[in-house]
Amino acid sequence: MTTLHTPSFPEAKDQTSRIEWPTLGLIAACLGAWLLCVLWLASVSVLMSVVMLVFVLVLHSSLTHEVCHGHPLPSRRAGEALMVVNPGLAIPYHRFRDTHLAHHQDSRLTDPYDDPESNYLDPVRWAQMPAWQKSVRRANNTLAGRMLIGPVLGQIGFMAQDWAAIRAGDAQVLRGWFWHVPGAALVLWIVWQSALPIWAYALSCYGALAILKIRTFLEHQAHDKARGRTVIIEDRGVFAFLFLNNSLHMVHHMHPTVPWYKLPKLYFENSDRYQKRNEGYVYKSYAQIFRTHFLRAKDPVPHPLWPSE
Repeated sequence: MTTLHTPSFPEAKDQTSRIEWPTLGLIAACLGAWLLCVLWLASVSVLMSVVMLVFVLVLHSSLTHEVCHGHPLPSRRAGEALMVVNPGLAIPYHRFRDTHLAHHQDSRLTDPYDDPESNYLDPVRWAQMPAWQKSVRRANNTLAGRMLIGPVLGQIGFMAQDWAAIRAGDAQVLRGWFWHVPGAALVLWIVWQSALPIWAYALSCYGALAILKIRTFLEHQAHDKARGRTVIIEDRGVFAFLFLNNSLHMVHHMHPTVPWYKLPKLYFENSDRYQKRNEGYVYKSYAQIFRTHFLRAKDPVPHPLWPSE
């Protein structure tokens, strides 16, 4: 694993030895907002409930990311107990935790095989794809495509890999899905008892995945240096909050134990050094990303630095 921390950066102390009240309070507020949307707002307006649930589910996903890095409680097990029920339904918490922590092996970032979150393909595999699949993948490499069809492609690929692992006898993957089933059943039962149709809730889940694709769209790029593969997005608006400052992704990768609410200070007090560290892979805002990449691919589908033979 490539270690990115150097003495030229401020000391980022482990924050997991005490309760992080901002994160714990946000988890409680998020779950309360979810219940409010499903059990009350849906009876007032299904459309309003669907829209609000999209944002609540995005925020819950970001909080799940915090928990998998050991926040907000001193006990990892106690923290993870808060996320056993995933109202977003698509990804079991334990599977997200395992694949995301594997993704934090920085020397493997963007690797088509060893980085579970890579969107690049092996050029050899790409060359063997039929034309229609290449067209779909190219569309998925624009921001518009990533939001529209990315959730489907991502879910299919994720579940296919997990199914293959289960068939090969991977008990840990099977356990991850096993623990997901009771929570998913509870979520669907609560929705069933409410005024919100199941199809409308499914639409909210898909909408949340689409918004999350904005965050992951260019988090990493192909670069010959591991430190140049991770982006910094200086946005301080709504998306930065919904993603819990994971937009400062280089800072998070360097200091994964630092909670979300301390990342901006850590970055903006040392922005020049962080930008030099990541080889200038920086965007000013998500508005800039939309202008640049909404209908234009950010890079090719086959990994540009991967051997083609």
